[in-house]
Formats: sequence, structure tokens, C-alpha cells
Amino acid sequence: MAVMTAPIQTERVKKSRLSTVDFSNLGFGTYISDHMVVADYKNGEWQEPKIVPYAEMMMSPAILALHYGQSVFEGMKAFKNKNGQITIFRPQRHHQRFNRSLERMCMPAVSEELFINSLASLIEVDESWIPTADGSSLYIRPFMFANESRLGVKISDEYRFVILTCPVAPYFSKPVRIKVEEEYVRAAEGGTGYAKCAGNYGGAFYPTMLAQKQGFDQVFWTDAKEHKYIEESGAMNVMFVLNGKLVTPKLVSSLLDGVTRDSILTLTSSLGIETEQRRISVTELEEGLKSGTLTEAFGVGTAAVVSPIASISIQERNYQLPVAGPESFQLRAKKKLNDIRMGTEPDVHGWNYIVK
Repeated sequence: MAVMTAPIQTERVKKSRLSTVDFSNLGFGTYISDHMVVADYKNGEWQEPKIVPYAEMMMSPAILALHYGQSVFEGMKAFKNKNGQITIFRPQRHHQRFNRSLERMCMPAVSEELFINSLASLIEVDESWIPTADGSSLYIRPFMFANESRLGVKISDEYRFVILTCPVAPYFSKPVRIKVEEEYVRAAEGGTGYAKCAGNYGGAFYPTMLAQKQGFDQVFWTDAKEHKYIEESGAMNVMFVLNGKLVTPKLVSSLLDGVTRDSILTLTSSLGIETEQRRISVTELEEGLKSGTLTEAFGVGTAAVVSPIASISIQERNYQLPVAGPESFQLRAKKKLNDIRMGTEPDVHGWNYIVK
């Protein structure tokens, strides 16, 4: 992958906050690393990026992002592999998705050079923040928001691109309980569901909160038109092992094209399982749970990687799933992904971008 090699202007912190981090109890997003990347878009072009100490930003209360929602983000991870090299997992794929989201929100594209070089330079500066415990990683959050100060309803002419990083533990530490949502909607076809924009998440909070009050961890969103088909979970794409096949909802404009989803689908042939990408109805899901032909259900995503599902509730009836053992597809897929990231298995797909 060819990237810009010019050094980024860097202002280092006077005193690191690393000593305040409890690496045995990281959580997710609790600790933000010492530095961040900032680049501004003005007068129709990107200004030079800078690496500066992580700090609050001064901004006008009238910036357009706060009023009309032009805000997009990505999430990815960096690791230290068995050889001590720093790697970022599939940054090019994340960059492509970031730009698709930006296009949908009428925001300017970020070049591959700016995106990748900013990531790598920032991680080099905050290398000591990369955790090494099993399952942990350095989470990377690139995001962009409209920061033109004006209250008129318009597409912004000014933007700010920022990258933050934080050491994290696994997102879901235990199997999750799911409710199939058949009243509220996350996204409709033709909308912004495939874009990783802030509004998608804000709009999902209320029904998820209601489900959590009922004792669930997350919801399965169903299609907006009929509520007949499974689409995705709150923070993840979803996959099932049904009749011995790996089945996952096909991508439509209301679904996020998950990088972990794509990675697992790419690995299925080497893991010896047939795959189907198609519509999965709530009725088919329930029948599979009743008959026992649905043997696995799990979420996949950058934050969660692979998250086993313990139970699924459909119209107030709760179905338990078998506990995922070491020979289950989901755990074999998770191990294979982890082995590729850690360098204990060859990276035949060229997914790992080596920073050092």
C-alpha cells in the first residue's frame, strides 16, 4: 500500500497520562491516549494535519454538525504482533468505507495518504498505549464533523478530521441476550443505514434502552417495511449457523458493510463451511431455534470481533442457544482472525498494515 511518507508536524504532551491507566481493567473507551490527529478542510482543500496533545476543542455553538448532523466516524484496531511489530487491521478497507459514509453525508473525501499516514504517525507517537493482554488492542476512532459556524440549513463548507486512540478490552465480555425488535426501526432502505454516521447510533439508543430495561443486552433490528427480516444487531452485524451453513443477511442500503463481517466471510472456505448471504426471516429464525437446526448465533464487528449470543427473544418468547465450545464456528473464526492479526498465521490476504 503506497502512502504519504512526509512527517506530520507533532506537538508532544509535556507529561503523559499513561501512568493513570489501569491496564487490568480497561473497559472500552475509558482511557484516551495522549495525542490526537487534527486536520481542517477550508477553502475547498485539506490543510496539513497535525498531531497535538489530546485536549478539549474550542468551537462555536453554531457549528453545523450540532444542528444538522454532518458527522461520520470509523472504528478500527491496532495490535502488537508476536514479533513486536505494530499492525493496523485492514485500514484500507476502513478508509474506503469512511469515504462512502462521507459521500452519503455530503462531506469531502479524505485521501488514502492523509488517512493512512495520519493513523500510522499517531500510533507511532503513542506506541506505549498499545495493550498486550490477550483480547485487548488499541482502538482507533477517526471521525469528521462539519464545523462551519452558521445556522442556515446548508451543506457545510468547513470540516474537521480527527483521530483518537484508546487502549481497550474486549467489547462484550460475556454472551449477550438479544430481543428481536419489531416496532422501532434503525434504518430504512434508501436511507443512511450503510453509512457510519452519528445519527444512526443516536436514533438507535431509545429502543435499545427499552430492551435493556427488559433485561436484554442488544436488539436485532428488522426491516423497516415489514419487520419480517433480520438485518443487524445494535453494534454488530449478525451471523447464524443454520442447517450446518453460515448464514448472514445480505447487504442492502440499510445495513453497514462490516469489515469484520467481510473478513469472516473471506475465511469461510479455509474454515470448511458453506456460506449463504440472503434474507433471513424472523419466522425462519424462530423455526430454527425451535427445531435445534440453528446451532449458533453471534455478532461480529470491530469492537466486539465475535460476540456469542446466549439467547434470542421473539415476541416475548425466549430461546436459549447452545454454549459456544472451542469447535464452534464462531470461536474458530475468532481464533483465526486473531492468529492472523498476531502473526501466528500467515496473512495471505494482506490485511495487516505494519506501522513498524
